[in-house]
Amino acid sequence: MTEPENQVEDPSIDVDAAEAALDERDLKILELETQVANMRDEILREKADLVNSRNRLSKDMEQARKFANEKLLADLLPVIDAVEAGLATTADSDVGIRSGLELTLKELIRVAGNHGLIEVNPNGEAFNPEHHQAIQTIDTDAVAPGHVANVFQKGWLLNGRLIRPALVVVRNQ
Repeated sequence: MTEPENQVEDPSIDVDAAEAALDERDLKILELETQVANMRDEILREKADLVNSRNRLSKDMEQARKFANEKLLADLLPVIDAVEAGLATTADSDVGIRSGLELTLKELIRVAGNHGLIEVNPNGEAFNPEHHQAIQTIDTDAVAPGHVANVFQKGWLLNGRLIRPALVVVRNQ
């Protein structure tokens, strides 16, 4: 018996069909992998945006908390000035009034300080245009050139932010 030769199929035809099917599957897998990579990148970007938004919100809330009482504290500054002026004009013989004013001033400054208010009293210090407002210049040997010779009104900082500059007299250069 002989094997019929015409019944044997050409193996190259099956290989070509298999390669074509494999190429289609590879393309589909590559396409799906690309979609997964794009989705992963998009998720990472969204997560980074969320973290950034959360950080900004936290920073904004901290700033709001630090400066929420700015208006109230700024409104108290004339009261502090008035008590200091009262102390300056009170005679030493008025011991009761003087001690009452001193205690009041001390308590006002303590409470304001607990809320971040810091006094700027630059007498004798170098002139700093960020915290001082020069209202006059004079010639004097009492301080070095460019330094504060006299303070007319103290300045105030709230948590590092200037809320009122010190009004000063500066020695000429």
